[in-house]
Amino acid sequence: MYSSLVEGHMRELYASLSEKDRRRYAAVEAEKLGHGGVKYIADLFGCHEDTIRRGQQDVERLPDDEAAGRVRVKGGDEVLLALQSSVWSPPWKRSSSSIRPDRR
Repeated sequence: MYSSLVEGHMRELYASLSEKDRRRYAAVEAEKLGHGGVKYIADLFGCHEDTIRRGQQDVERLPDDEAAGRVRVKGGDEVLLALQSSVWSPPWKRSSSSIRPDRR
């Protein structure tokens, strides 16, 4: 449907996107092609047809998307940072009282 040059550019763009944006881009491209577009785009990008269908659902909800502009779950980094700080900290961030003497 597209020339090999255009397909190459499409693959490069697809590879540069986040997972969510890949789904949405694939969905928009499939929609432009109409009948058979989902299979063609899935084969072109090497993704599953269900991924494109999920992208179509994402695109339909865009005006109401709570996560617009976000790539990760809200607050996810805060939990990870709390876990990291309570379990381990790099030596240069430790206070001298928390460093144990070497017992040999």
